[in-house]
Amino acid sequence: MTESSHADDRRHFHRVLYRMPCQLAGNECLLSCTVVDLSLKGCLLEFQQSWQGDIEHLYVLTIALSDDQHIEMTLSVSHVIGNRVGFKCEHIDIDSITSLRRLVELNLGDSDWLERDLLALGQF
Repeated sequence: MTESSHADDRRHFHRVLYRMPCQLAGNECLLSCTVVDLSLKGCLLEFQQSWQGDIEHLYVLTIALSDDQHIEMTLSVSHVIGNRVGFKCEHIDIDSITSLRRLVELNLGDSDWLERDLLALGQF
């Protein structure tokens, strides 16, 4: 087994590489950013400049999938490296998790992986 395989085995959630513009709201500001990757438990976002936000604050991420469908997640900062910030999902509504589940399922191409992710989500 390779080193990357070991890392994948330890990861509770599969990440979807999904480069998409999005909006992050919180702490009286609205920031434009890009989703680098996305999972059922969080995301990695990229900003135009180094992160200057409050790491103790909660933020709301909105990803528009179409004109009438979007994903909205309440996030907390997990880690910051330059202009890339990892966030942990603190709350997601049922409509958003349904859309995110479908997105993950389509990108993983394997419903068994998705079921494993959903089981892991229930353990937290």
